[in-house]
Amino acid sequence: MGGLFRHVGDLTVELASRGHQVGIVADRAGDARTDEKFAMLAPHAALGIHRLPMPRLIGPGDLTTPLAIRRLARRLGIDVIHGHGAKGGLSARLARRNGTPVALYTPHGGVLHYPPGSMSGRLFRGLERRLLARTDAVIFESEFARRAFSEGIAPPPCPAPVIHNGLLEAEFEPVTPAADARDFVFLGEFRELKGIRYLLQALTGVMADGRPATLVMAGAGPDFEAFRELAATLGLAARVEFAGVRPAREMFVRGRIAVVPSLAESLPYVVMEATAAGRPVIATNVGGTAEIFGPTAPSLVPPANVPALADAMQAALDAPEAAEAEARRRLEFIRTRFSVVYMADQIEALYRQALAS
Repeated sequence: MGGLFRHVGDLTVELASRGHQVGIVADRAGDARTDEKFAMLAPHAALGIHRLPMPRLIGPGDLTTPLAIRRLARRLGIDVIHGHGAKGGLSARLARRNGTPVALYTPHGGVLHYPPGSMSGRLFRGLERRLLARTDAVIFESEFARRAFSEGIAPPPCPAPVIHNGLLEAEFEPVTPAADARDFVFLGEFRELKGIRYLLQALTGVMADGRPATLVMAGAGPDFEAFRELAATLGLAARVEFAGVRPAREMFVRGRIAVVPSLAESLPYVVMEATAAGRPVIATNVGGTAEIFGPTAPSLVPPANVPALADAMQAALDAPEAAEAEARRRLEFIRTRFSVVYMADQIEALYRQALAS
């Protein structure tokens, strides 16, 4: 339910609005929230939403699903099949027969999420190299992702442009924090990779107008309880609010400065969302985050560095005018470069290029 799902949903709605017929193939597994998301997308998916087994690790679905997609593509008269993520990309390209339909692939990190020394990592990297021969184009959401793929797998022998993820026009409406907003806001999955441990440790010494700074956190994840216990252990129970899973723009009302302390990312949506909402952002220099920060990239902090993160948080509170000015510069940078319309323009053009060749 993260960035990959958001990207596919935005692309589905935008392509449908342009008169294209779109269908979605997704993993059979899910929960009530997954079903709600698909129900919202259903009116835009004229060719249906098809739930097939796509196990995270190797499983029977890796053989049966590509064959089912091949039959589905033939029955529906599909022109383009676009695989997202490691398993989506696997199925999309194995579903081809005699070069049709054309197959494009957006890894979203994909197999690079599997440790290179593990059995699954070696297996999937080998499969990726072989599948490149069946790929008409690879789309990377960041220059960082393209570089990591080329170094960790192989340079794609087909067109491989960087097409950044985009935001909806409504997301560029400014958000004004509430009078009782917390000083900082975190949105994301509660797991170690998101750097929450370092955020909580950094918060302990940060002050706002002579009082201890506060934080509101939204999200869920496997390490939620562990981080709530850590907040209590650090004496932050009264300073940190856990809001549960909430929409991003609602949380930008409840917190003045967004903090994204991730240890690894590709192209984090939350950084784009906070920037589009006009909010100051403190983030770590990981993945493609610098591509979003643009001219303000020098303000990024190193990951897993508590003193640097605490200094950045304190500076934003001590000089709010400077933080707001930097937020405006960043907003102007992303406004045209990171929109759903611009993203879909480029992807649509790539579909046509692949079909023509």
